[in-house]
Amino acid sequence: MKHRSQRILAAAAFTAVAALALAGCSGGGSSASFEASAPKELSGNVSFWHFFSDREAKVIQSVVDDFEKKYPKVKVDVHAGQDDEKLQKAIATGSKVDVGLSYSTDIVGNFCSNGAFRSLNKVIERDGVDMSQFSPTVKSYTEFNGTRCAMPMLADVYGLYYNKDLLAAAGYTEAPKTLTELETMADKLTTYNADGSIKTLGFNPTMGWYENAAAHYGPSAGAEWLKSDGTSAISASPGWTDLIEWQKAYVDKIGWDKLNKFTSGLGQEFSADNAFQTGQVAMNLDGEYRTAFIDDQAKDLNYGTAPFPTTDNHTELYGGGYMTGNIIGISKGSKQPELAWALLKYLTTDTDALVKLGNGLKNVPTTTDALNSPKLEVSDQYKTFLDIASNKNVATTPASPLGAGYQQSFQDFWNKYQTQGGDLQAGLKDVDKQINDALALTTGP
Repeated sequence: MKHRSQRILAAAAFTAVAALALAGCSGGGSSASFEASAPKELSGNVSFWHFFSDREAKVIQSVVDDFEKKYPKVKVDVHAGQDDEKLQKAIATGSKVDVGLSYSTDIVGNFCSNGAFRSLNKVIERDGVDMSQFSPTVKSYTEFNGTRCAMPMLADVYGLYYNKDLLAAAGYTEAPKTLTELETMADKLTTYNADGSIKTLGFNPTMGWYENAAAHYGPSAGAEWLKSDGTSAISASPGWTDLIEWQKAYVDKIGWDKLNKFTSGLGQEFSADNAFQTGQVAMNLDGEYRTAFIDDQAKDLNYGTAPFPTTDNHTELYGGGYMTGNIIGISKGSKQPELAWALLKYLTTDTDALVKLGNGLKNVPTTTDALNSPKLEVSDQYKTFLDIASNKNVATTPASPLGAGYQQSFQDFWNKYQTQGGDLQAGLKDVDKQINDALALTTGP
């Protein structure tokens, strides 16, 4: 199963086959249209493709079961474990996909512009869906150039996890608020074996490890991705320079070879051997969903959560962080658009459904009513992410016709730079050129 840490790479791959998706959607047979008014009765079969598997798929199924109880004449054909690549191929080849759930907001610019997901603007207006129940950040990653081709279905919010026992042993009682504090604390929390190799790491600065991604770091420095015209703003945004210089210097201080050797021996991110869960890493950047994995895999772990630290020159941003989420849309080739819309609307606006999903998956609900529901199970660790989601400084990545391609170009550069160094500004300008050239090929000059 592709999980959150793989979104950028998977979504970036969509750009290469965008033309196929468009051709497939337009050539996969006639599709039905929404009615002028909402139907009085719903009946028939509707297919629902999503990426969840195992424990999480059972949570999704339980909410689908509730939908079928509400609409007893509707049968939902659930296709679990279908990642974004499979979803796109199915839509492109005209397979029966009515509703598709994606783990990547980055496909919105692509899917809205090429028509893989149909526009929901008119049906939202027809049924009087109150879009004010969603935050501006959430709404921003479900539309592109005025077309809303998706709705948000739970969000991922990123922050800092810290091992309370390890911090207390080092004399700390609170999480760091700046990257300088993070590094100072991490240095003290790092221990070594007799041969000089790392035994316990305070914080792993290796870019590309677990959730260490440019997108997740960006809000800590107010870093900007794109200009208003959609071209790259990376080299002109001082936040990226600050973050890269800090991260590169930290890697060099510990030693790349030493870090690489330690990292290669750590458990997989979504296994019970996750390095934070086993105590091998004292502090870690991760999403709210980690709380559910800890409850399931490391029940005795004494940990806390906090907003991720900011650069020292942007302490006013503390409390915010990176936010993204699952998006859900209706395939352009759907022959049951009204059933698809009913299911989509239920999964994204029904308070009890969102609360049940939030409690089961430990993702952040995306409507005001669900966030404030007394039925929402909120631990101290989970509450941190609800607070980040509602903070004025929460940020996300902008939609682009390139999908996540612009992020992948930058991520590739940063991954290389941390080991090889070089002229940073020249490298960032080259990333700008790669992004802008790709954009010109997609949209024309």
